[in-house]
Order: sequence, then structure tokens, then C-alpha cells
Amino acid sequence: MIYLDYNATTPVAKEIAEAMQPYLFEYFGNPSSSHWYGQQTKKAVEQARERMAKLLNCKSDEIVFTSGGSESNNYALKGYAFQNKDKGRHIITTKIEHPAIIEVCKYLEQEGFELSYLPVDETGRLRLKDVEEAIRPDTILISIMYANNEVGTLQPLKEISALANKHNIAVHSDCAQAVGKVPVDVKELGVDLLTVAGHKFYGPKGIGALYVREGIELQKLIHGADHEMNRRAGTENILEVVGLGKAAELAMIDPESRMKRERNLIRLLREGLEPLGDFRINGNTKFSLPNTLSISFKNLRAVDILANMPNIAASAGAACHSDAVKISATLDAMNVPFEYAMGTLRLSVGKYTSEEEIGSAIEEISAAVSLLRK
Repeated sequence: MIYLDYNATTPVAKEIAEAMQPYLFEYFGNPSSSHWYGQQTKKAVEQARERMAKLLNCKSDEIVFTSGGSESNNYALKGYAFQNKDKGRHIITTKIEHPAIIEVCKYLEQEGFELSYLPVDETGRLRLKDVEEAIRPDTILISIMYANNEVGTLQPLKEISALANKHNIAVHSDCAQAVGKVPVDVKELGVDLLTVAGHKFYGPKGIGALYVREGIELQKLIHGADHEMNRRAGTENILEVVGLGKAAELAMIDPESRMKRERNLIRLLREGLEPLGDFRINGNTKFSLPNTLSISFKNLRAVDILANMPNIAASAGAACHSDAVKISATLDAMNVPFEYAMGTLRLSVGKYTSEEEIGSAIEEISAAVSLLRK
């Protein structure tokens, strides 16, 4: 099998698994306990918090550990909205957000909030003028993903934050796809809230973090004891917190070389598929994740292509139900023509992808597409 689905999830890195192992058997104490066992796990939690803070360039007490990206997004949006509803009930987001944002926004609409879902251009990038025109006197929050999980397009988050700051509006960004792939500096980006998901950069599943800028108040999502600086109740998941901290540490090692390598792999993949013709590349060529290729083959169905390349793990940009084809919200918002959108593959590389695998993938994808065209 050739794994080209790193945007869906990443394997746990060996170094991370090794760092976690002692906390499965030897160091099992409750970090809220005052005895030796509790002290050891408390130290481990705080070390992980410091590593996460260093990766994002923030203070360690601005990091709250959660169960993953979905919880972080829920906590950020619901927590800020309900805490600040007396200031306004209008929230701005985009049409291409992950369901962990869109579904929260739909819930908030049921609770009396008003949402503006902004369009994107044909490359999947937001226009600043659309953000500015959407701002109202009662706008309290803007939530914009930094990197799109399907096509890899990066948003002008720094400029959006600067615009929001002029109007005293808080900014949240779902950075689950960005952290560990491109530099994510909360001070440079100017955001107030930022979501991290551990399994997107070689950490374990079921662990994430939320950056909460000092001074930002959120209504609690999970009530109970005063864990996580009284922000998120529940005994800390020591094993996975340690894994997330190690993932953050590894992400800081020579990121430029990592991005250069992944860009090269994607270039080889794209060039290797060019002889097939009759396809289009989706996304922004200048502002994009280095590891992602969204490619659409005209008049073919993605599900059929995937079925004819059993040795490759990849994702489809369109889902098929009986005789119906449902295009993803991202491709729809980008106005990708239906005859192309239905045949969209998302191919994403990572730490363990080799050039040899890329060569084999080119052969198998080419064979599948050629067969279906016949």
C-alpha cells in the first residue's frame, strides 16, 4: 500500500510513540494528586504545554489541551459566542470550513446567532473585501481556517486579523491542517483563538489543543473540576498530551527542509500525471500547503478511480450515493465545473512518503484513469 492521505490522518511517529510509552505503565498518576506519582505526570503535562506554546509562539498558560480539533473548534466558537452574546450575535466564517466549524455555526444559528458564510475565489482563497463588507456593528467573531484540508489553499489570515482588530472583533482559526506543515505563529497571524489537532502531524488521535489569547474569556464547554487552569474539566489524558508535546517538538526541527521535500514530491506527482491530460489542478499555486495535490479528471468519478487503484490510499473530492454524485462544499464554492469536480482526488504526502512510492503511484493512477477512459 502507498499512503497518500496524510491530510486525513498521519501515522504516529516512532519517536512520539516511544515518548508516550512510559506514561502507559510507569507514570500513571493523576496530575492533580500531590504525591510523587502525580508530580511526575504534572511535570509531563506542563512540559508538553511549553512545547506546544513554543511551536505556536505563545505563553504556555494560553494553551488548553482538548480531545482534538473538533472539541477545540466547538469550545472556541460556542465559548466565545455565548460569553460575548451581549456585545453582538453576528459571526463571520466561510463556505469552505471543515464540518467541525460549519456544524457548530448551524447550531449557533439555532441559538439565535446570525452567520455570514463568505465565498472564495476559484483558487479557494478568501477576498479581503468580502470580509470587510460582511462586518457589522454587532459582529463579535470571525472564524477562518488557515489551510484548506481538501485543496491546500492558505488564507490571508494575517490581513484578516488586522482588519478584525480595527473593529475590535475576535479571530479564531482552525489550524488543524496547517500546524506541523507550515509555520503557524499566533503573534504573526494576529489571531485570538487557534485550533490544533495532534493526529494531523504525527501525534496520536484523540488529542488537540486550543490557543486562547490572554484576556479572552470563553464560556465553559465541559463542566466539572478545575483542570486545565479551570477552562476544561476532566483528568488530563497524560499519554496523549505527552504525544502531542513530542509532536510539537519534532515539528520545530528544520521545517524548511521538510516543506521543500514535500513540495518536490508533489511536483514529481503532478508532472508524472501530466501526460494523462484532460484534468485540472485545484487550489492556489502561490499560497498553499506544500504536501497537497487536488486533481480533477474530466468525466470520471473519483470513486471509480479509487476502486481501480487498490494499492493507493487517497481521498475523493466527491461522494457517490447510488446514481447521484455529491460534490464537496469546497469544490462547489470554488465553482469547479461538475464534469471535473466529480473526478477529484486529494493526494497528500508526508514524512514517510518516498520518491519511489510517488513513481509507483503515478503508474497506478495513470493505469486506472486510462482504463476508465476506455
